[in-house]
Amino acid sequence: MKRYFISATTVLLLLSTLGFAQKQQLKLHYTKPALRWEETLPLGNGRLGMMPDGGVTNEKIVLNDITLWSGSPQDANNYDAYKKLPEIRELLLAGKNVEAQALIDKDFVCKGPGSGGAQWGCFQTLGDLNLKFDYQGADAAEVKFDSYERELSLDNAIAKSSYKVNGITYTREYFTSFDDDVDVIRFTSDKPGMLNFSVNLSRPERATTTTIGNTLQMEGRLNNGTDGNGMQYIANVKAKLTGGSITNTANSLVVKNATEVILYVSATTDFKSPGFKAKMEQNLVAALKKPYALQKQQHIAKFQKLFKRVDINLGDDGKASSQTTDERLISFHKDPNSDKGLPVLFFQFGRYLSICSTRVGLLPPNLQGLWANEVHTPWNGDYHLDVNVQMNHFPVEVANLSELNLPLVELVRGMVKNGERTAKAYYNADGWVAHVITNVWGWTEPGESASWGVTKAGSGWLCSNIWDHYAFTNDKAYLKSIYPILKGSAAFYNSILVKDPKSGYMVTVPSSSPENSFMMPDGSGRHASICIGATIDNQIMRELFTNVITASETLGIDAAFRKQLQKRLTEIPPAGIISKDGRIQEWLEDYEETEPQHRHISNLYGVYPASEITADGTPELAAAAKKSLDVRGDDGPSWSIAYKQLAWARLHEGNRAYKLFTEIMKPATSTGINYGAGGGIYPNLLSAGPPFQIDGNFGTTAGIAEMLIQSHEGYINLLPAIPDSWKASGEVKGLRARGNFTVSFKWKDGKVTSYQVTSTTPRKVKVKINGVIKSVMAQKA
Repeated sequence: MKRYFISATTVLLLLSTLGFAQKQQLKLHYTKPALRWEETLPLGNGRLGMMPDGGVTNEKIVLNDITLWSGSPQDANNYDAYKKLPEIRELLLAGKNVEAQALIDKDFVCKGPGSGGAQWGCFQTLGDLNLKFDYQGADAAEVKFDSYERELSLDNAIAKSSYKVNGITYTREYFTSFDDDVDVIRFTSDKPGMLNFSVNLSRPERATTTTIGNTLQMEGRLNNGTDGNGMQYIANVKAKLTGGSITNTANSLVVKNATEVILYVSATTDFKSPGFKAKMEQNLVAALKKPYALQKQQHIAKFQKLFKRVDINLGDDGKASSQTTDERLISFHKDPNSDKGLPVLFFQFGRYLSICSTRVGLLPPNLQGLWANEVHTPWNGDYHLDVNVQMNHFPVEVANLSELNLPLVELVRGMVKNGERTAKAYYNADGWVAHVITNVWGWTEPGESASWGVTKAGSGWLCSNIWDHYAFTNDKAYLKSIYPILKGSAAFYNSILVKDPKSGYMVTVPSSSPENSFMMPDGSGRHASICIGATIDNQIMRELFTNVITASETLGIDAAFRKQLQKRLTEIPPAGIISKDGRIQEWLEDYEETEPQHRHISNLYGVYPASEITADGTPELAAAAKKSLDVRGDDGPSWSIAYKQLAWARLHEGNRAYKLFTEIMKPATSTGINYGAGGGIYPNLLSAGPPFQIDGNFGTTAGIAEMLIQSHEGYINLLPAIPDSWKASGEVKGLRARGNFTVSFKWKDGKVTSYQVTSTTPRKVKVKINGVIKSVMAQKA
């Protein structure tokens, strides 16, 4: 029996038509080819990536494989580091932070060059598919084209470009098949026999391109940082023609006088796949046998199983969607209330990027998702553990893409053994630890500099992400599988705590707040990053210990360890200490930060992703958190703006959260490395740090969801941070809440008018609607 709430008759009517009066066009749209990589359109199937520029005479399509990494496993632990720990602690407890930091730089960082070395490795581009077109013998410089259109449909994960040359319409269609696991590009002309072009594969280094019959092949081996014989890769290109002919040169395919050409690109690496060459060939042969229409249909169907779970409308009238996407960005920047469809497009683009950049059984999205156009990607394109890889996963649960959390879980699982060695080497501690960076090779050691590399919040923060999957699914089998990871992380923090004689708290020593530093209070002008009991450590421990206690109770195990953690929660510092100027202290001491507008807001971990500081539950701390955010300011790299948007949303400040959304949506062009203000969005809607870092996309997606629904305080809260701009009317379908609930609702004038909560296990749940908490029965999903 179906149950509805509010007015039964109204809800029956509204929910029976819970769809959208006007279907919004979820497309990126342009009227010219991409002139730079930051204008190209990202396609991906969770393993393969492809970014076409839609060029008329020449087209470059950047290819990626998420598993293509240089470097190799290494042991860079300093196994004598723990011997220096007593001296480091003694210096810190005596207030000699600068001296302690110097000792850490000398004896307590990783051995060797760390992330600056060749063995660390980096995520790399697979290469470029280069196309050169011939239009009836005209010189490339003389080719004139018109009626140009280029688009990416988020609904079906297909990109298109079309244009006219000499009155003939040429069309291209691109997708990375979710079914056949190959890249597919279809070329057509509306006049028979007019397709003439050559195809080449290239890569800046470590590549050999040949033709074998009518197959184009590129293969090579990356540098592992030791003997040079690192990861192997192979890519083959094959064409299927309607009309015309195909020949080859030493390193290219040449198509002449065809009416339709379908290119198939199959690529693999030997990452955990010794039979990678056979797999590449198998994928290519299977794809070639399938009719294109069926191939496209099956690709769309598999993609939409994930993408179609969520719909959002914020009252869009559809007028702005007639503009090109780059024009929409400019118009929105001038008048943020002029285009209610752009936040929806950006939210769904974030979901699209999640689906396209990871899949169960492979790797999680890295700093660039899976899209890179360089051999040496910025910051190695690796996994940063002091917000970035976690932010990549902030939206997946609430945005109904829960299974996309699992690749991160497996990455973490693979770090535990290394992390146990690191815990012993540096802290002579129980459990496992990861510091601030990792790669596909399972690195857990500190980084090469004390100022940033000794932050050990990474393992605890990762545990927050993998806990989220349980919190949203209530999957006890999953909880049992991750319990050793959670317990090992908690055991590490539990075993390294030292009593601070000044405050009486049990604290982490040494500690640091990523990636900030403070002025020494002695008036010397010196500054340091190393301290005792940084706030983020305390907040992470409180969250982690609480989750492990809950897990042990749920699973009926580890009562003795549970009691240890319950005791620790009474001994460690609280979630926040308010400074003399009314902010959340970033450190146990009320230090003056060297950079008040620092990009990180590490002291507000307790606001988001944790729920230690909440608008209703801890109003004093919430007010202090708001003051902290005010001082930090609203600008920064794109991911930093997104994180502040999330914090304002958690604090139920909808208009301020929306202001941060408008900040991140600034049109950006710069690609130089930036640590300060100036983040924004490139014309292809990828976020600019700059340069491109995908975490800004994912963080903003999570921020939009957090403005519409929250569930971290023991109840589902609808419209907790809706801005004035979205209040007139809107509806949501398919967002997820903790406890394994799916939620749909509508609103008018900022008030919820109907809602529906479903679950695979129907039961009562608390829902906050228009300021009132009600206990309601969820429907059977």
